[in-house]
Amino acid sequence: MRILLLTHSFNSLSQRLWLELQACGHEVSVELDIADSVAEEAVALWQPDVIVAPFLKRAIPASIWSRYVCLIVHPGIVGDRGPSSLDWAIQEGASEWGVTVLQANAEMDGGDIWAAQTFPMHAAKKSSIYRGEVADAAVRGVLEALVHYPEYVSGSWKPTPLHEFKAPVLGIERPSIKQAQRAIDWQHDDTATVLRKLNAADGCPGVKDVLFGQPCHLFDAHAAMEYRGTAGEVIGRSGDAVLRATTDGAVWIGHVRRIEHDPGFKLPAAVAFAAEAAALPELSFATGEIRYEEHGSAGFLHFDFYNGAMSTDQCLRLRQAYADACKRPTRVLVLMGGGDFWSNGIHLNRIEAADSPADESMRNIEAMDDLALEILSTTDRFTVAVMQGNAGAGGCFLALATDQVWARQSAVLNPHYKNMGNLYGSEYWTYLLPARVGRERAQAIMQNRLPVSAAGAVKEGLIDACFDDDAVAFRARAKRMALELATVPDYGSRLAEKCTRRACDEAKKPLAEYRAAELVEMRRNFYGFDPSYHYARHHFVYKIAHAFTPRHLALHRELASPAGDPPAAAAATQRYPALTGGS
Repeated sequence: MRILLLTHSFNSLSQRLWLELQACGHEVSVELDIADSVAEEAVALWQPDVIVAPFLKRAIPASIWSRYVCLIVHPGIVGDRGPSSLDWAIQEGASEWGVTVLQANAEMDGGDIWAAQTFPMHAAKKSSIYRGEVADAAVRGVLEALVHYPEYVSGSWKPTPLHEFKAPVLGIERPSIKQAQRAIDWQHDDTATVLRKLNAADGCPGVKDVLFGQPCHLFDAHAAMEYRGTAGEVIGRSGDAVLRATTDGAVWIGHVRRIEHDPGFKLPAAVAFAAEAAALPELSFATGEIRYEEHGSAGFLHFDFYNGAMSTDQCLRLRQAYADACKRPTRVLVLMGGGDFWSNGIHLNRIEAADSPADESMRNIEAMDDLALEILSTTDRFTVAVMQGNAGAGGCFLALATDQVWARQSAVLNPHYKNMGNLYGSEYWTYLLPARVGRERAQAIMQNRLPVSAAGAVKEGLIDACFDDDAVAFRARAKRMALELATVPDYGSRLAEKCTRRACDEAKKPLAEYRAAELVEMRRNFYGFDPSYHYARHHFVYKIAHAFTPRHLALHRELASPAGDPPAAAAATQRYPALTGGS
C-alpha cells in the first residue's frame, strides 16, 4: 500500500513505524504536521491508501479524515482519551496499559477501533516505556490494522465502534495532566510516590519544583532507599546527580531545567546548580551512569547516559573505566551501553550551555575520538558492543570500533551526522564504515540521513547480529554469547587474526591520518563561516519545531516537477476535488 506517515516530529516511534512499514513492502512517505494546508498538500501529492499518525499534537482536519482512512496511534487502552494518557497511567501505577489504533473522526480519540494491544507496566520513566513497550505495541497494532484494510475496502470487515468494544478494562476520557497534579509533597510522599510522579513526567514536561531555593523542573530520577535524611532536603551528590530525601528514603535527581532560563533545556543537576552541588558531600550511587561487572572470562561495562548523550567528562570517565576493565584478566569485554540507548554521541545540551559552544564541541569530539581509539587499540581480547536500545550519530560509529556488534531487533540506528547542520562527523567513521559496508555504500548511508533497523543493519553488514528478544532475555543472551566467545577452541587463532588485520590496516593508513582528516572537517563545522551546525544544534536543544519536512523523508515532494507543477497533484484534483481545491 501507499502510506503517508503524518507526525508532529520524526521521533523514535515514527522512525520505528517507518522502518517496519517499509520492511513489509509498503511505500511510505513522511509529512511533519505543521499546518492543515501543508498536510492537505502532502495528501494531494502522495494520494495514500492509508494515513498513519503515530504522534500528533493536534487534530487531523476534517478535509483529510473525511476522505481518507486516518489511523491514529494512541498510547492508551481502548476508551482512554486525552493527551496525557501515558502520564496518568504511570503516575497512578497502572499494572497494564496499551496502544489503540483508531480511525480519526470529529471526536478526539473517539473513532472506531482498528486494533488494540496491551502490555504489562513496570516502574520506569515515561520516555523509556514510550520507546519500549509503547513502540512495540504500536508496531503490532498498526500492522494488524493494515491487514484489515483490504477487507475494509471490500466491505467484508468493519472496525469496532468505541461504545461496542468489549474489554476487561476500558479507559476513560481524562484532561491534560497539570503541574498541580504532578506536584511532589516532599513532607508526605514516600519514595515510590515521588518516583511515579517523576517517571510520569520524564522527557517532557518534568515536574515543577524547587531545588536549592530556585524554581526548576525535575527529571531523571532513581530510588536510593539506602539513604535517609530530612524529607525534602538535598543530602548529597554523586557525579552530576544530587540526592534528595523522601519520607522513607531518597531519590537521585539526574537532570533539571531551571525556570529562569525558560525557554530552556535540561542539564545535569550538578551542572545546573554547580555552586550549590559543589558544597554537598560525595556519596555512592550504586546504579550510577558507569558500572562494571564480571562473569567468568567476560567483563561487562555498562554506561547508561541520559538520552544517550555523552559529554566530554562522561567520555573521559568512560575511557578510564574501559582502561580499568582492560586490566582485568578477561578474554571478552562487552560494552553494554544503557537500557534505552547505546549512545547518541556528543552532548549537545552541554555544548549549548558552554561559554564557547565551538570550543566545547571540539573538546567533546576529541574525547569521543580518544575513547574510540582506546577500543580500536585493544588487541589482547575481543570487544563487543551490545545495543539494548537505539544508537545515533557518533554513538553508532563508537559501537563499530568493537569487534562485534549485537543488537535487539527493536533497536533503531541513525548512522549519520548530516541532520545536525551538515556535520561531517568523526569517531573514525571514515575507517570503520567502509570496512563494514564498502566505500560506495558508506557514502550513501552518510548522505541519505535515514534510520536503519537492526535487521536491516545486519543484512548489509553494518552490525553482526540482532535478536527478537525482550530486554531481559536479550541481556541474558548477550551474557551467554560473550562467555561462548571467550571459550571457543580457536580463541587464540581468532585473536591473532584480529591483531594481524589491525596491523595491516595501520600499515596501509594509520588511524591518526583518518582522525586528522575528520577533524579538519569538524573544525570547519565548529569554527568555519557556515553556521549550520550551530543553528541546527540550537533548534534541537530548544525543541524548536520544524518549519518544513526534510526532502529525504517527504517522497511526495519529489513528485513535483522542476517547473513547480506537481503531476501527482493534478491526478489528486480529479480524484479528490474538494480536498485539493479543484472544481
